[in-house]
Parts: sequence; C-alpha cells; structure tokens
Amino acid sequence: MSLAQLLVRLAYRLQASSRYAQLKGFFHKLLTDPRSHRRKLFDSFMIALVLVSVMLLIYEVRHPLGPWADVFEVFVVTVFVSEYLLRMWLYNDSHKILIEHWEKAELMGLPFHPALALWAVIRRKLTYMSTPMAIIDLLSILPSYRPLRFLRLFLLFRLLKLFRYTRNLTAFGQVLVEKRFELYTLSVFVGSVLLIATVAIYLFEAEAANSKVLTLMDALYWAVITLTTVGYGDIVPVTTEGRVVAMVLVFAGIGVISFATSIVVMAFHEKMRELHDNRVFAAVERQSSLTIVCGFGRIGQVVAQRMAAANQAFVIIDKNIESVIQARKHGYLAVPGDATDGTLLANLGLGRQASRILCLTHDDVSNVYITLTARQASPDILIISRANKAETVRKLVQAGANHVVRPYEVVARMAAEFIGQPVAFDALYDVVTRTAGVYIEPVAVRAGDRLEQQRIGEIDINAHHLLLFGVIRSNDAPSVDGHARFDLAGRHFYFNPGPDLILRTGDLLMLIGYQASLAGFRQFASRGKKRSKGKA
Repeated sequence: MSLAQLLVRLAYRLQASSRYAQLKGFFHKLLTDPRSHRRKLFDSFMIALVLVSVMLLIYEVRHPLGPWADVFEVFVVTVFVSEYLLRMWLYNDSHKILIEHWEKAELMGLPFHPALALWAVIRRKLTYMSTPMAIIDLLSILPSYRPLRFLRLFLLFRLLKLFRYTRNLTAFGQVLVEKRFELYTLSVFVGSVLLIATVAIYLFEAEAANSKVLTLMDALYWAVITLTTVGYGDIVPVTTEGRVVAMVLVFAGIGVISFATSIVVMAFHEKMRELHDNRVFAAVERQSSLTIVCGFGRIGQVVAQRMAAANQAFVIIDKNIESVIQARKHGYLAVPGDATDGTLLANLGLGRQASRILCLTHDDVSNVYITLTARQASPDILIISRANKAETVRKLVQAGANHVVRPYEVVARMAAEFIGQPVAFDALYDVVTRTAGVYIEPVAVRAGDRLEQQRIGEIDINAHHLLLFGVIRSNDAPSVDGHARFDLAGRHFYFNPGPDLILRTGDLLMLIGYQASLAGFRQFASRGKKRSKGKA
C-alpha cells in the first residue's frame, strides 16, 4: 500500500469515526467553547497554574526551592505543551484537507500528490502558530529552561497567557484589535509630534548654558515626559524657544490623551454590550426549559412579571435598548436585538433549551416574521403570538403560531361584561390581575389519582373553596354531549360542565380560588384512589 493510499484511507476512517468526533467535541468544549461549563473549570485551573508558576519563578531568583520546584515546573510545562498541541489540533480538520485534495484529483482525473496535500495541512497549522495567542503560548514555555537565565525574560509571556483564560482581558485585547485603525492613526500622530519636539528641543537647548539636554536621547526622554503631561522636572528648558516648544507640546499632549481616551471608552462601551449578551447566552445554556419573550412593552412586562412570580425561566428580546435596560433592572435575562434574527434565536436556545416563544411586539408584521423564523428553526416549539388586527390572525396561524391572542379584543369583551354584569366583571378582573389573591390554574388528572374516572358531581370542589371554570380535554378523547364545548388547538374546552361529566386521564380542570386552596386540592387529588372496604 502506497503512502498516498494510506493517508487517504486514514482520512476517510477519521471522517467516519464517531469516537474521533466525540473526542474532538470533548476537547472543543474543554478549550474553545465559550459557553461550556468544562471550559470555565479549565480556565480557572490554568489561571491558578500560571499565577503559581510565575510566583515560584520570581521567588526562586533569590531563594532556591530545591528539586520539588523542578518537578512542579516539569508538570507546568507538560500542561502548557499539551494545551498548545491540542489547540493546534482543534484549529482545523486536517483529514478533511486530504479528502478534499483526493476527491478533487479524482474528479479532474489527475494524479493525487500527497506532498501537496500535506503541505496544505502544514500551512494551516502554521497559520495557527502565527496567531498572537499561539506565539504567547509557545514563548511561555521558555522560562522553564533554567540553565539559560536570560530566558526568564519570557516570564512576561506566561503572564500574557491570562488573556486567553480571562474573558475581560480577552475583551480588552479584542478592543485594541478592532480599533487598530484609530490606534494606528493616533500612533502616527504621536510619533510625528515626538519627532518634531525632540529635534526642536535639541536644536534650541543642546548648546545653551546650564542645559541638561545634551544628547538626542535626553531630548526624546523630555519630549515623551512632556507629551504625556507627567513632567518629572529633571529636565527643564532654559531658553525661550525651548519653553515655547514645551508649551505647545503640553497642549498637544492633552489632545493626544483626550483622543486616546475617547477611542478606548467608545470601544469598551460597544464591547460591554457584547460581553453582557454572552453572559445571557451562557445563562440560557444552563437552563433545561426556557421561554423566549419577544417584546418588553406593556404586555411583555405583565407576562414577565407573572413568569418571574411562578419561578419560570425566560429571556427577553427587544429592539429598544431602554426596554432592555428596564428589564435588567428587574433582574430579568434580556438582550437587545431583532427577534427575527435566526442567529440570535439560536444563541438563546431555540430548538434546544427554549420550548416556548411568545411574540408580543406591538407590530403585527414583526410577530409574523418572528413566527416564521421560529417555526422554520424548530418545528416542535410552542409559539404564542399577539395580533392587534383581526386580519393578522389567519396570517399568524399560517406562519406556524399554535395560539393567537388578541389583547384589545379581550379588553373590549371585558368592558362589555362590565356594562352588562359588573359583579361578574369584578370577579374576572380579580382573577386576571390577581389583585385579590385569586388565581385560575389547571389541575391535571393523572392515572391512579382520586380524580380519575370520577364524575364532576362526586368531587366536592366547593369544600376546597374552589370554583370549577371548565375542563380541557384532548381531541383524541370521545366528545361528550350535553355540555358547552369550545374547540381549541388540538383540544376541547368544556365550560362549566355538568355533574355527570366523567374525568379521564389527561384532563385539565381549570379551577378558580386562592393559592392555598389550589395547593390543598392538588394534594388531595394526588393521594390516590381510596380502596374499597372489601379489599385488603
């Protein structure tokens, strides 16, 4: 078997290997996945390891530590080298490059050259090795070679490794990279000013009596100190021309500092939003069940308040940054953005942690687009959407909404109820707003509990200080005549059913009452059926 055939066979074997994929996925979560809990633990371990190793190397300069320090340094270097090699391995899939070259050669009818494929693999690895953090990782190993003491100067690179493990420091580095054009422009300006000031002060002061500017290095030192507005006072111009240069340089220094400060502040202001969003994404990953609330207007605020009171996990999306800030003040998870963005929804767990999405924006068009995006990304997710106009209801249903709510219609019906029956309106208002501590909640009928196969009349609901609002039953169950029935999405709702309705497993009793009464009824229902007297 030739070398080319061996490489191609090995590449295809790795491509088809589930163990290889699982192994690479494990190290990906350990080293590179920003939302992985494993990476947080690994980063904490590496931060501690770096700090301890640096402190020991510094302490050892004047205080010999003995053989155990050498053993610990070997352990540290082993960890650093292993991490370096693993990150190089994770940087790309080398076997895919080999397969790509092989299949391209087969398609074109050309001979496969393994040397070219291997060179492509090596170039990809060299690309990683030339990245700033990879260079820092490599140079951080050098201080461990103790016979060459000058290599301890590279101890600084070991400290720079902290940028990889601390997100805040990483964000600072990214800010510098993103603002490199502005910083480059500032550097050119500063360099030009320093050059002019150095030459000018040297020409005016070098031959003056009692002048301390004797060399160009003295002039450059004075220019740097003056431009940064530090002013040690060890070198002071003695000529009138030199003092004029100093005054101009001081004003230039104020401008440079202001310009640099504005660049950094603006960059960090933009970066802080990204960091906060990443924290929200990480918090979402830790949830097992989540609701995405799109829109934090008047309706969204009420929904969030109710869900928070029920200890239900949810995250809010809103285009308005002020609404997001308000949500965060209440302690809610919230991110600014467009809920029609599929990438944002995916980052918030759509199709994974998120099991429900509420489209509550004030714009019907946005709600339709959010519904379309969510349904396309996750066919099984529960979508409840708000509709302000009657003609939007059909569009939302066609887009994939499971339930459509028209809040203005509900308010209008409640107002009509108030005109006709004010007492009933007060009761319904208390239930909806919970101002009197009255709730309407479902109680499920489970197999083996006291409610199963019982008639409504046989259950003394009034004794528990509760009112039966209705029963929700699946469409699969046979319909019951003689009761007011309303068709819901996939279910039937029996409003205020009669005493002869027999409860089945899976039914939901919608009960109205105080929280303590509801909790007591749930406990009563879950005790199981009473045994008949004829049985043991």
